[in-house]
Amino acid sequence: MNKNDDAFDVSIDDAFDFLSEEYAALFEGSDAAAFQHPLWLDGLYGKLAPAASAKPLIVVVRHRASKALAAVLPMLRVRRGPMRTIEFADLRVSDYLSPVCSTAVFADLLQDQQACTKLRQLVRPFDLLRIPKLLDARMPIENLLGAPHRSLMDTNAYATVLMTPFEQWQLNALGKSYQKELAKKWRQIHKKGALTFSCCDDSASIGEAMDTMRKFRGPRFHAQGDGDLLQRPEYFDFYSDVALRGLGSFARLYAMKMDGNVIATALGLAHRGSLLVIMTAFDIEGYKSQSIGALMFERVAKDCIERGDRVLDFTIGDEPYKMQFGGQPTPMSAVTQAGSAAGSLALFALKQAPWIKQAAKRVTDFRPIRTSTGTR
Repeated sequence: MNKNDDAFDVSIDDAFDFLSEEYAALFEGSDAAAFQHPLWLDGLYGKLAPAASAKPLIVVVRHRASKALAAVLPMLRVRRGPMRTIEFADLRVSDYLSPVCSTAVFADLLQDQQACTKLRQLVRPFDLLRIPKLLDARMPIENLLGAPHRSLMDTNAYATVLMTPFEQWQLNALGKSYQKELAKKWRQIHKKGALTFSCCDDSASIGEAMDTMRKFRGPRFHAQGDGDLLQRPEYFDFYSDVALRGLGSFARLYAMKMDGNVIATALGLAHRGSLLVIMTAFDIEGYKSQSIGALMFERVAKDCIERGDRVLDFTIGDEPYKMQFGGQPTPMSAVTQAGSAAGSLALFALKQAPWIKQAAKRVTDFRPIRTSTGTR
């Protein structure tokens, strides 16, 4: 480890270019998640942050000797009711949050006390610091920020390990009984007409699939809280942009059609041998008895295996179907820190009885975390 106390320079660069070559190189060599990808963060800061009146707070760390980029903490200042909050770049679309650097560099950064002190000064003032959706403890962000120890969230992430051939994965993940049930559903749906499945490969097919996804999701989630994010123009634009700019590399948009009409869609992010499913939509009314969602996931898994992927990641949310597809739970954790008396009071209230929690959430305007591929 680096024992020097002056190895890194820390600064705020709110105009940081996530499409720059140096960030691309940093991300490629980092242990960050797909949700810190250059295209993802460029879209988040460019499209979602202005619509949410969120201000960039981008912490940039460089090696002092070479000036080379060492780490980036993509954060936001967000006013939630009367609370000044500091958050990682999320805005309800990112499932895994992480500093953008390697675990080795992060460990070195923790040894540089001057850099840590400077970083903690730069992110103030705030009432609350909130960093949920932490997948593991390889990079203890709480130590870097001088925050209390992380706590477990009340939800898990789920991923299934893929293997070849596809039939072997089916047997291991689904089990004979569920495999037999899905085979019956496939026979039923094929009797309804000409069924096709494909990965969108041009702007026209992406536009068609995204429009259909928005149409299916609107009525389904109308009664859930503030509804489906995809109905908001800025979010629809964000996801469509990710699908278009990530075509052939970072993003995959699948479409299942019946007689030429889209009846199911799934949007995923391809990252280091994994496909992270982030949004789905199905014609539930027309194909409920055929378990169209399950059929779509099985076909996506088959395509991933054929591409050589090792993991199908269903991301955050405890829906039963994820375990039916061999998903294994991974606990998620969160870091919170009060930066003022008002923040301390809000944190205290959030830990109390349910009715007090609800009152505190209204005051701080905490929206529910987007917690599943099926309910986004």
